[in-house]
Amino acid sequence: MYAEMAQYYDRIYSFKDYQAEVALLIDWIETHVRSRGRRLLDVACGTGCHLEFLARAFDAEGLDLSRELLACAARRNPKSSFHCADMRTFELASRYDVITCLFSSIGYMPSIEDLNKAVDNMARHLVPGGILLVEPWLTPEVWKPGTVHGLFIDDPDLTIARVNTSLTQGRLSVFDLHHLVGTPEKTVHFVEHHELGLYTVEEMMEAFETSGLQTMYESDGLTGRGLYIGVRAAESHAS
Repeated sequence: MYAEMAQYYDRIYSFKDYQAEVALLIDWIETHVRSRGRRLLDVACGTGCHLEFLARAFDAEGLDLSRELLACAARRNPKSSFHCADMRTFELASRYDVITCLFSSIGYMPSIEDLNKAVDNMARHLVPGGILLVEPWLTPEVWKPGTVHGLFIDDPDLTIARVNTSLTQGRLSVFDLHHLVGTPEKTVHFVEHHELGLYTVEEMMEAFETSGLQTMYESDGLTGRGLYIGVRAAESHAS
């Protein structure tokens, strides 16, 4: 899906303050984590902008399904390791003290079954006392079908117009992002089709709790979409 726009991704989302978001994440991690290691996996890491700042505090790795986005992430974070895999099915030899899944990437799970698989798989890759932090997509009551949205960039050598109409199909939010991209060489048009699941707070909490995580919900989160925090039980020691 990101093959054509990977090279423009960071410019399109340059409004995000990744450093400030990571500072908030680290506060929550330090408050709730119960393990003592510093290994971190950023699931659906995209171009590695969060990872750039997370790697300053953790031994950080990234995972994503898009090879094009991973290539960008690797250039930005040459000291980190990366894995190309699906969040539902990845199987890594390592276990982690912290796993993050940010920027609403969990929304690309198209059903409750897929959501549960992804959360359970991430939880399974935590060490005892480790912490999972997931930034959700919009809830059903927040999503507004039948609305039109636009984003415009006008740099000296790059102009982008991105327009979409928000729709709903069952429990999915559906939208086609139409990109008109102009450079000094040429102007091109391409479309990304997106389908993201609309899950309630209760459904997200149940996915975490069913995976054996002690779960908390921060309603504001990093960007106003909320944040789910799950902690795997620490190992008990006989006295």
